[in-house]
Amino acid sequence: LSWLSRQAPTLSQRLLDYRAGVPLNPLDSSTLLLDLAPQLERYIAELFGIAAELAATRAAALSHDPVLRFKETVVLKQARRYRKPITARFTELDAWLSTQIGATEDRELAVANYALRLFEGAAQPEIDDLDTKRERLLQWAALALTDSTGQTAVRGWSSFTLPQRIDHANLVPLTQADNERLAPLQSDPADLRRRDGFALTDTRATAREVQSEVAYCKYCHDHEGDFCSIGFPEKKGKPELGLKHDPLNNILTGCPLEEKISEMHLLKKDGHTIAALAMAMVDNPMLPATGHRICNDCMKGCIYQKQDPVNIPQVETRVLMDALELPWGVEIYDLLTRWNPLRREQYLLQPYNGRKVLIAGLGPAGFTMAHHLTMEGCSVVGIDGLKIEPLPQTLLEQPIRDWSSLKEPLDERILYGFGGVAEYGITVRWDKNFLKLIYLSLARRQCFQVYGGVRLGGTITLEDAWALGFDHVCIATGAGYPRVIHIGNSLARGMRQANDFLMALQLTGAGKASSLANLQVRLPAVVIGGGLTGVDTATEVQAYYIKQVEKILLRCETLGIDTVRARLGPED
Repeated sequence: LSWLSRQAPTLSQRLLDYRAGVPLNPLDSSTLLLDLAPQLERYIAELFGIAAELAATRAAALSHDPVLRFKETVVLKQARRYRKPITARFTELDAWLSTQIGATEDRELAVANYALRLFEGAAQPEIDDLDTKRERLLQWAALALTDSTGQTAVRGWSSFTLPQRIDHANLVPLTQADNERLAPLQSDPADLRRRDGFALTDTRATAREVQSEVAYCKYCHDHEGDFCSIGFPEKKGKPELGLKHDPLNNILTGCPLEEKISEMHLLKKDGHTIAALAMAMVDNPMLPATGHRICNDCMKGCIYQKQDPVNIPQVETRVLMDALELPWGVEIYDLLTRWNPLRREQYLLQPYNGRKVLIAGLGPAGFTMAHHLTMEGCSVVGIDGLKIEPLPQTLLEQPIRDWSSLKEPLDERILYGFGGVAEYGITVRWDKNFLKLIYLSLARRQCFQVYGGVRLGGTITLEDAWALGFDHVCIATGAGYPRVIHIGNSLARGMRQANDFLMALQLTGAGKASSLANLQVRLPAVVIGGGLTGVDTATEVQAYYIKQVEKILLRCETLGIDTVRARLGPED
């Protein structure tokens, strides 16, 4: 506040009024936070001495603007509507374009800059045959959208990735593997990713793809139309009518946390990395546990209901990653969990208030509750039935300059056990290093302790909790026991519950090359059920089978095949 009062006295007073409870409508509140966020970013940059690195990050984000302008002014408004006959082939036009832009490492950016010179620099006399060059470029872009050769040439370009119409009856396009009537269904083979091991399978969207999604957003907070955040109403201005349902009867609730998505996008668009992160963390301080591959309620509530919505989770995760990859990025995130001036309430970690709380279960609900309770000054003890490994003492006591020193390859990482279902129920499509980040931010707090291998109702009872002096018990133990299929022989050898298989695979580290876990699978395998757990099981059983074969081969080569065979049972 002292720094802000020197930099922007009026803004400092507005913040004080905001914290004092002066009523503000949603638009005025958003305006205040958007004014504050860049100032907070400047202060943190000075605090950590990263002004130069932050400026470079912003310049890198803004460097994609020509591509986005090219997409908006040329591809969408002209090339997509081009209806004149085109006699030239795409390869001819592409060869001509290459002579115009020259050799380049980033062809999309080079094409965008060239197009903008043609269409936004019409007054430049040095451009010969301007009309002819414009026409040829439009023909090239039109064929890039419609011709198979052109589509291949620009595959993966943000400027040619256009929103498609949503068919709720065919959300995942499928075709039959062959012409047989009962042939299995499959997606487009061009979209398949071949699994090999248990490293991270999804490297997430690129910086340019994320900036394209941000530019696609309509920034609806300025007219209270940010339904991605607050939910899509049956009729705007009449909350008593409730929220809309989509054609699949899903309620369009928007973000359950009412995260300030539109405001985050606006800051990200302008290249404000830390400001965008702080804005998202106003309502979602446990940001690493959300985002890409975790939740998409915000996308379902997006204003675009008949075409592809903004990919908000990708943006959210990119905002986090851009901040973490700054020098001291881990410490910046940790600081913002305990001190975020953009929050109207709970903006600062409070001193111990004498209350002691036991939290049973340290999954997403449990560790989020632990965060909020410690922020209010409570002393929290978290217990979980899983064995939870302690973090290295150096991480707790020493600052971390580089995110790369904290993260680990997923197929080699230590299984800390922290995170509940996020640890054992999510496959390597999601980066579990984010769990380590949350674990670290909580473990560093003086009033937080965690104990693994402790089950409420077994190891400890409610009566024990009161006897130990706890004032409150928070039960965050999840959805309960898995459902058993009530058919004969459902637990016979070779039959497994899908969630039991995933837990055994994730918690034992069976996918590691160094693991001695005795988890065995055989192929072919049949998975009953096509939900999220079923799909995860189908992908993981294939990946693990290959890893299992590789481990057996290694043992045969190391010990000798006769030695290995001598230890096998008759069935094996």
